[in-house]
Amino acid sequence: MSQARPRPTRSSRSRPARLRADQRPARQVSKPERAARNKAPRPASNQHRRAVVPFVLGVCAGFLLGGPLPHLARESLAALLKGPGSLVGLVNPFATGDRQVLVLGTDRVADNTDVIFTVQVKNGTTQLTQVPRDTFVETEAFGVLKANALYASGGVNTAKDEIGALIQAPVQNYLKLNLQAVERLADAMGGVEVDVQKRMYYVDNSQGLYIDLYPGPQLLKGEALEGFLRFRHDELGDLGRMDRQKLVLKEVFRKLVQPSTLPRLPELIKIAGDDLKTDLSPVELGQLVTAMVGSKLATAQVPGRVFWQDELSYWMPDSNGRYAGVVSIDPVP
Repeated sequence: MSQARPRPTRSSRSRPARLRADQRPARQVSKPERAARNKAPRPASNQHRRAVVPFVLGVCAGFLLGGPLPHLARESLAALLKGPGSLVGLVNPFATGDRQVLVLGTDRVADNTDVIFTVQVKNGTTQLTQVPRDTFVETEAFGVLKANALYASGGVNTAKDEIGALIQAPVQNYLKLNLQAVERLADAMGGVEVDVQKRMYYVDNSQGLYIDLYPGPQLLKGEALEGFLRFRHDELGDLGRMDRQKLVLKEVFRKLVQPSTLPRLPELIKIAGDDLKTDLSPVELGQLVTAMVGSKLATAQVPGRVFWQDELSYWMPDSNGRYAGVVSIDPVP
C-alpha cells in the first residue's frame, strides 16, 4: 500500500519564487520581444539621466548668474514665462541712445580730471564725445571753472549736470578711473598699440610722473601708457593730448568690443579695484559693453576756440553764446 504524499504547505509552494535570478531556468525570448525590450528605457539609465540633467542645468545657471549679465538672464526667463509679448519690453537701455555715461580719468594725487568724455550707443554706433580739460564752464555755485575741476569742486553730480549742459544732452551715469587703474587694465588686456609721433620727455616729481617715449609704433603698457595719455608739454598742449587720447580710445574700444572680453568683465572690474568709481551696477556695465559689441566707433570733440581770461587759457565752447566772438577778457585792475 502506497503512502500518501504530504500536501505541500503555503511556504513550500512559494519557495520557488525566492530563487535567485541566476538559478531560474532560461526562457527563450522571441525576436519581436527582444526588440521591444531594447527600445524600452532602462531604470538604471533613467536614474543616471535624472542625475546628470540637474547637474548640467546647475552649471549653466551658475555660469549665467555668476557672469556679467545675471539680471538680464533672469529678466529674459521671467519674460518667457509670462509670454512672448513680454519680450518686447526687454531692451538693453544702453543700446537705444537713452543713456549717456560720463567717463572721468583722474591723476594719481588729485581729483582733477585730465580725461573727460561721454559715451552713448545709438543706431549701431558708439559715440565718444571728448571734452577738453580746459573747457570754460560757468557754474552758479563755484563761478568760472575749467571742466577738469568740476568733479573736485562739486562732486559727481556737478560734473554730470555741467557736462550734460555743455554737450546739450543729459548725462545719466558716470565712471571715474584713476590712471593707476588704466595701467592695470591695459596690462590685463595685453597693452595698447599706438604710433608715437614725436619724442616725449617730461618729469614731474610732485605727481610721480616720468614720461620718456621715442617715436614709432609700439606696444604701451603701465606707466608708458599713462605718460602717453597725459603728455601735453608741446606746442599743441591739451589739443595734442586729446588727439593721443583718441588713438588710445580707438584701440581700447577695439579690444573692448571683442566677444571674448565680455566674460572677462567681472575680472577687469576686480583688477581696477578701488581706483574705479561708478554708479553703474555690474549688470549695467555688462549691458553697456554688450551694447558696444558689434557697433562702430565715432569720436567727436566739443567745438570751440582758445580763450583768455585773467591770464588763464581756456577752451571756449561754441555753445556759449555769451562770449561769441570774444577772444579774451583782460583781468580787472
